[in-house]
Amino acid sequence: MEKKNVIVSLIIGCAFVIGLSVFGYNVSKLKRPDKRIAVTGMAERNFKSDLAVWTATYEVRAADIQQGYKLMEESKKVVNEFLNAQKITSQMVEYGAIQLEREYNKDNYCDNKTFVGYLLKQSFTVTSKDIDQIDKLSRDVSQVIKDGVEISSQTPNYFYTKLNELKVEMLKEASSDAKKRADVIAEGSGSHVGKLQKADQGVFQIVGLNSNEDYSWGGSFNTSSKEKTASVTIKATYSLK
Repeated sequence: MEKKNVIVSLIIGCAFVIGLSVFGYNVSKLKRPDKRIAVTGMAERNFKSDLAVWTATYEVRAADIQQGYKLMEESKKVVNEFLNAQKITSQMVEYGAIQLEREYNKDNYCDNKTFVGYLLKQSFTVTSKDIDQIDKLSRDVSQVIKDGVEISSQTPNYFYTKLNELKVEMLKEASSDAKKRADVIAEGSGSHVGKLQKADQGVFQIVGLNSNEDYSWGGSFNTSSKEKTASVTIKATYSLK
């Protein structure tokens, strides 16, 4: 019986010792500081647009619909002649649907409205990789007005067709920049950078080159400038050794 009690006591004692060891190990882990470093890396690139899009709208007024459509066909013919003279092919032009509106004259002294005719509009968009060609086109459109066509022109928009490839390259550069910053800070504190624990991409911004455009928390996407500046940030967290 006494032998059995001794064995039980030994088992309880061992369990108690093991328990204290585990508890001590966990406490030491809680007390041990989690050594990490968080940095922000950035990449910036200047580039030139390689695609331009220009939109214009011509309109006519007529007393009846039949006359209106006839005038629209005549206006479209003048527009096409202008585009052909500028070496714009049919594949580069896309016409929208004709919009039809009824117009009224309102009596200033009462709520009566008098029908005066129809307003017809049609927009067309020209897309070209020749930026200078689109610039010239938007400036010379006044020739169409001289030929009797009522037309309004929008400012050309400029895009970059290799934007996805540019983003990937810049993310790599921003990640590399973050690592360099972490190395410099760690070296100054006598530590070494360990494994990457977390990385978050910041907002991708595109603004006009040398412009004073404000950066947006949701991301800026400039289309009015031919030459642009793109930037992106990476927030990275590394362990320290």
